[in-house]
Amino acid sequence: MPEQDPTPDAEAERMLAAALGGMTPREALIQSSLEEDAKVEERKAAIARNRERALKLLEALEKAQDKTSGKA
Repeated sequence: MPEQDPTPDAEAERMLAAALGGMTPREALIQSSLEEDAKVEERKAAIARNRERALKLLEALEKAQDKTSGKA
């Protein structure tokens, strides 16, 4: 007799268990939340760095424009 194919529910359960890596759904949710919080902080830091770079670039462009227009 050929081996019976697993039911879709059983297959989904196995895939979910593999995705959770041994964690309970609650643990996976907490881990995901902590990772998302870290990403938010990383994005805030990147925004601050980009703002600082943009201000420096704007300052350099204004100085260059002043030199070319003779206002230096």
